Amino acid sequence: MSRSLLIDALRSPVRPTVSVEFFPPKDAEGGARMLKVAETLKPLGIDFASLTYGAGGTSRDTTITYGAELVKMGIPLIGHLTCVGHARAELAGIIEQYDRAGFSGILALRGDPPKGQKDFVAHPEGFAHAQGLVRLIAAERPGRFAVGVAGFPERHPDAVDDLSDIRFLAGKVAAGADFVTTQLFLDNEDYFRFVDRARAAGVTVPILPGVMPVLSLKQARNFCGFCKARIPDALVRELEACGPDEEAQRQVGVSWAVRQVRGLIARGAPGYHVYILNKAESAVDLFAALRG
Repeated sequence: MSRSLLIDALRSPVRPTVSVEFFPPKDAEGGARMLKVAETLKPLGIDFASLTYGAGGTSRDTTITYGAELVKMGIPLIGHLTCVGHARAELAGIIEQYDRAGFSGILALRGDPPKGQKDFVAHPEGFAHAQGLVRLIAAERPGRFAVGVAGFPERHPDAVDDLSDIRFLAGKVAAGADFVTTQLFLDNEDYFRFVDRARAAGVTVPILPGVMPVLSLKQARNFCGFCKARIPDALVRELEACGPDEEAQRQVGVSWAVRQVRGLIARGAPGYHVYILNKAESAVDLFAALRG
């Protein structure tokens, strides 16, 4: 899918735009599993996929290698790119590699500090915020990539308040971003409040909501703790009612995600982005339920 087709799909969808997120595998065995998951999901109506990028570029080569494989499979790909640990010249080189690999877009991120480092520290020749990276992508490859940025329905952990958080988002969009993909959230009201704040600040690009079918209460607490996302009390009660039955908890997670997506689409969301954790089963169940 070309940049223009991808942007058109988000701005004027004939149906909800559907995307999934992969993370780079740690070894060849994990890579084979990831590609098998992609093959399973491709026929189910995936418009594009995204592939994450480790802090400081720790998985850069893997992102490019497996991203190219996804492109060869015919899956339009958004490659994540972070500012962490990179000078402008190095970032320009990575953008060129994404171009050669056939990526359709780039999700421009400031990025999280590397493991063991509490605070984000910009490279002396790099960028302190994603806004600079958005501008670099446009300068290096004008019109080549659909450029996305991250949005945080429950506010970025480093933001002092909602207003400053939205100002940063508006700045990224003003720099040239074509769309926003949100951090995962489990309460749709958080998304719609976020969209209202963004629109009030002049952000007009599509805001694609991020949804994750939780696998268990333990997994949800661990993952949401890392992402600073809130788990609604109603979901906790549903998961606790399953006891130690992990399959029952997984089904609760799928059911919750189905209700989330239906509610999002009913109220005007342009589509949904599914955090699948490189697993197919819950995503397949989710898509099947939504088609039913």
